[in-house]
Amino acid sequence: MKNRMSGMLMEVGAEYSKRRLHGAQYFTELLDRLEEVPESVKDLLRLSREALETFTATQRQILDRLQKDPLLAKRVKLLKSIPGVGEVTALTWALEICDPRRFSSIGDAVSYCGRCSALVSSADKAKRGPLSKQRNAHLQTVLIEASKLAPRWNKQLGEVHKREVKHGGDRNRATLAVARKLVAYLLAVDKSGRQFEVRTAQATPMEEVTKVA
Repeated sequence: MKNRMSGMLMEVGAEYSKRRLHGAQYFTELLDRLEEVPESVKDLLRLSREALETFTATQRQILDRLQKDPLLAKRVKLLKSIPGVGEVTALTWALEICDPRRFSSIGDAVSYCGRCSALVSSADKAKRGPLSKQRNAHLQTVLIEASKLAPRWNKQLGEVHKREVKHGGDRNRATLAVARKLVAYLLAVDKSGRQFEVRTAQATPMEEVTKVA
């Protein structure tokens, strides 16, 4: 809806602030001063704005109800103890993963989340192939978006990102590396039922977060 509204304004040559467009007050003021824009376009803009507000309100209600669910509340709270993991990421993980103990290893969870690609080795060289298509597409999308922002709030994930870039990887590959590490953190916390805790820099991904019961 946001893209549609921006597209309509561009088509009629209207000047607007892209950064402020979706603020309620700015949007109302913008329509009032668009004198040369046809009323039919203004009506479509209003309908799009109403749809956006309805979607946002519905999303907020769903999140609130899920967070209050007794079966999810404690689990989500523990997942959010990982710096960089917010309510949407935590809820999506909990709902899509279901029982974390069905994954016997971090690799299995990473593959399920679509963040693992095949590792092809030849002589002394190793490279990754395309991302696995056998994955949970919704969880994959949420995790990759979370991994773009998580390094800002999570020191360990920030170091993963910097290390990947330093070793010649582009930012997309660095984000994938962060996503794989994030899956390891989420799985460890979810399996153990304990809050996120960094043990030692040399520890394995599971040990780094917490000992899994």
